Amino acid sequence: MCITERPDGTRVTFTNNWPNDELVGNVPSASLHLWSGFSVLLLLGCIALLVLYHVRNKEDEHVDLPTADPLRNMQPTPSMKAVLKYIWVVSILILVQMLAGIITAHYGVEGQGFYGIPLDKFLPQSISRSWHVQLAIFWIATSWLATGLYMGPAISGYEPRYQKFGVNVLFIALIIVVGGSLTGQWLGVMQKLGLVDNFLWGHQGYEYIELGRIWQILLLTGLVLWLVLMLRALLPALKKKDESRHLLTLFVIASVAIAVFYAAGLMYGRQTHLAIAEYWRWWVVHLWVEGFFEVFATVVSAFLFCRLGLLRMQSATTSVLFSTIVFLAGGILGTFHHIYFSATPVAVLALGATFSALEIVPLVLIGYEAYHNYTLSKSTEWIKAYKWPIYCFIAICFWNFLGAGIFGFAINPPIALYYIQGLNTTAVHGHAALFGVYGILGIGLMLFVLRGLYPNHHWNEKLIGTAFWMINIGLLVMVTVSMLPIGIMQGLASIQHGYWYARSAEFMQTPTMQTLRWLRVPGDILLATGELLLVVFIIGLKTGWSLKDKR
Repeated sequence: MCITERPDGTRVTFTNNWPNDELVGNVPSASLHLWSGFSVLLLLGCIALLVLYHVRNKEDEHVDLPTADPLRNMQPTPSMKAVLKYIWVVSILILVQMLAGIITAHYGVEGQGFYGIPLDKFLPQSISRSWHVQLAIFWIATSWLATGLYMGPAISGYEPRYQKFGVNVLFIALIIVVGGSLTGQWLGVMQKLGLVDNFLWGHQGYEYIELGRIWQILLLTGLVLWLVLMLRALLPALKKKDESRHLLTLFVIASVAIAVFYAAGLMYGRQTHLAIAEYWRWWVVHLWVEGFFEVFATVVSAFLFCRLGLLRMQSATTSVLFSTIVFLAGGILGTFHHIYFSATPVAVLALGATFSALEIVPLVLIGYEAYHNYTLSKSTEWIKAYKWPIYCFIAICFWNFLGAGIFGFAINPPIALYYIQGLNTTAVHGHAALFGVYGILGIGLMLFVLRGLYPNHHWNEKLIGTAFWMINIGLLVMVTVSMLPIGIMQGLASIQHGYWYARSAEFMQTPTMQTLRWLRVPGDILLATGELLLVVFIIGLKTGWSLKDKR
């Protein structure tokens, strides 16, 4: 039996197949080993087939690049200009999320204070951690919403009536949901709400969907409103029977999935059995985020590269369609490797682990083709204006391979789940995949939108370049120097002594673990400085210090 505590303070007792429980022992069954080996072999075989397919079907002819920027003369519409305030909100949320992360990480070494200040009396670790996760989702989602609202009229060349009004209404709704949900979480954890009110307005106690049920419903309503605004603007382009129609259709389908499938988080109630609630929670965390987010990331990246003339529309459409099939298969089946604590059969866990890891392969291959085309376009003068958005799209391919692929699959096979599910190895995967892939993509999309909103000047390359490299290097240092060694040591402790020991205060507060926690500081400083410089750059576009000579 294992007793754990949710972020809202409620205690939960697990009496079924908890790893290394005394009822089970510390020796996994032979089937765990067999299925783990099968999942690794299947993964390697599928990757080999995908790479072989990519190589055999790769076209070697030279791509005819545009002689001028295809988007240079596009005039932003009123609704497109109204998107700028979304980017300003993203900048604020990035900084607040960074501060919440710093506080949460420091609680790991000082316990209940922040350099001697009893901060936990007003901002306990359960609040700072929840805010850190929720703010990441909020600013990433906001950057994606802003890009969709910007791309609608940009693609179709059509500004629907009252489109700007709709964009402004959605912005107000966004502010209410963000501010209200964060406030409700604080009130809930600080015991200011009753049980029913806490579920509705406060903190549900489930990671990634901590926000109260009312805020969940309002967020879903906002996503549907965003979808309606986009479809209104894209409708004329969808009616055209040109070569971009199929890729645009995939973009719409991905947008519909992002708006609609968040509703999975509403499928459980306040008193639903924990196993059922966890099942639906992982639909949000894995299928919504790791499935449909991946599809949206692939479609958006491919579409923007096509608009810039760096990818052929036909090959991009084929690759995206193939990617969508793999992502959805991996997203649905891959969800099952998360629900290990609900007595999921070993065979289901193995298939889920394999298909979950397979999700990253198509995006890596599309990134390779995009980078190949980018290297061909270095001699083209106009493409330099899009250097940093393109670098972000290339960076997400790296993080998809490392964070979602290597770090993700390292904790996915059944034998790994048995020992290390929920240890710091999971945090390694979470940081490298959520921020590395979706966060960097959100930054890249913002930079693309800003390029269109400030089309007449070159940028301060030194400022934005320093921000880009510090963010990526800082994330890599933070994950590999501190979090990964902690996770490996926890894994060894789990194998040798038991899962309970790997998470115990006796083990986590040893001098070695404390030292490893402090080793996060260099990476955190680099990452935080990079995010600060990014915000300074965005502010500078308005004030002028981020703008250089005219294009």
